[in-house]
Amino acid sequence: MAKSKIQFVCQNCGNVSPRWSGRCDACGEWNTLVEESADTGVGSAPSASRMARGHAIEMVSLAGNIEKAPRLPTGIAELDRVTGGGFVPGSALLVGGDPGIGKSTLLMQAAAALARTGQQVVYVSGEEAVAQVRLRAQRLGAVEENISLAAETSVENILATLRVNKPPALLIIDSIQTLWTDTADSAPGTVTQVRTAAQAMIRYAKKYGTILVLVGHVTKDGQIAGPRVVEHMVDAVLYFEGEGGQHFRILRTVKNRFGPTDEIGVFDMSDEGLREVPNPSELFLGERNVTAPGAAVFAGIEGTRPVLVEIQALVAPSSLGTPRRAVVGWDSSRLSMVLAVLEAHCGVRLGQHDVYLNVAGGYRISEPAADMAVAAALVSSLAGVNLPTESVYFGEISLSGAARPVSHTQARIKEAEKLGFGRAVLPKGSLSPGSKQGKSKKPRIATSLETVEIRELSDLAARILAHDRRPTPAS
Repeated sequence: MAKSKIQFVCQNCGNVSPRWSGRCDACGEWNTLVEESADTGVGSAPSASRMARGHAIEMVSLAGNIEKAPRLPTGIAELDRVTGGGFVPGSALLVGGDPGIGKSTLLMQAAAALARTGQQVVYVSGEEAVAQVRLRAQRLGAVEENISLAAETSVENILATLRVNKPPALLIIDSIQTLWTDTADSAPGTVTQVRTAAQAMIRYAKKYGTILVLVGHVTKDGQIAGPRVVEHMVDAVLYFEGEGGQHFRILRTVKNRFGPTDEIGVFDMSDEGLREVPNPSELFLGERNVTAPGAAVFAGIEGTRPVLVEIQALVAPSSLGTPRRAVVGWDSSRLSMVLAVLEAHCGVRLGQHDVYLNVAGGYRISEPAADMAVAAALVSSLAGVNLPTESVYFGEISLSGAARPVSHTQARIKEAEKLGFGRAVLPKGSLSPGSKQGKSKKPRIATSLETVEIRELSDLAARILAHDRRPTPAS
């Protein structure tokens, strides 16, 4: 009898190695290689005796009628916004987030909302007992008769139970890392078990038109644990984000085959569950200190939603040989670039100062349009000058020091108007869409805000420094 071949699979990236080592050669993580049988592990080929002869499949023309994907709205507006209008029957979604962030709470509320419309929902928990899930449902006011509950981790038992009943409209698995199947000879939570279990559940969802939602754990880097192939197998990947000390949560899409991937949903966490936040700008600006220097309001865009958030900067003289640069909520490389442009083109000397940058409320910014607001906050903190409380800032800064227009100018300005701001500081040409050297065939954007158009970053720095009211040191 042939000896079973042994291989070692990285639990972080799924890389297969013929021998064990302390560090994975692919991702560089330590102590992640786990021994698995090559007959059932990652990369194993089917036995030649089990291979059957295939049959011809039907081919269709690429040019044909397009049917829009049907939608099943959940009744939770923020969740429907992120998914593109609701769940698509037969689709599989993967929801990831830190422990205790509110994944189970969100899905329980979504299950209750669908159950109230007459849809059948099945909630399978692999981490909690039935009594624990019932207590959460009672606290959230999500107790509905159309929700069937089970505490099980065996894939075969779950599928056998589902087949003897009518296929549900929504199936929630909490979580995919707890499932195990007899077809894989490895421990639950390993790469092979997660992949095989996900395949079995997705196959059922596609066959019976059930909406499948899988809950996934995240690693210390914030990525969904397990093999990346699981993210490729599902139709949508959602991340539930939030800081432990903050009461708001952000649902963000990183993959969606049936909708956009740049929308966010904002929720407010309370003792009674998650509450939708239709206007997140008021949430992020609710505790704003208008008298402190180094605070600028940035008019950002998340998908089609404008969001106003405060950017805080602290510039202080450093006693260290290498000054500190600390960033929370923004790209540290982008901060280094803005600091270099301020020194090279604006004469703002920051080389002997510690620089701390924070996006208020734990919010995270990824778009380069925040360059202008960051630069304004840095200069304001260095000069000790309060920025005008009624002003918002947005615009990209190039390495030459020029201010470049960004997209969605009209949406940013409208959001600022709605919240009572009276001035917008933006790059030259932003109000003339498609302009070239100040000339455009399109009409300028009409706004009641006072607009200050900046051509060079040095213009913005000069405006702020001109209001420096610090006392002159005595000679």
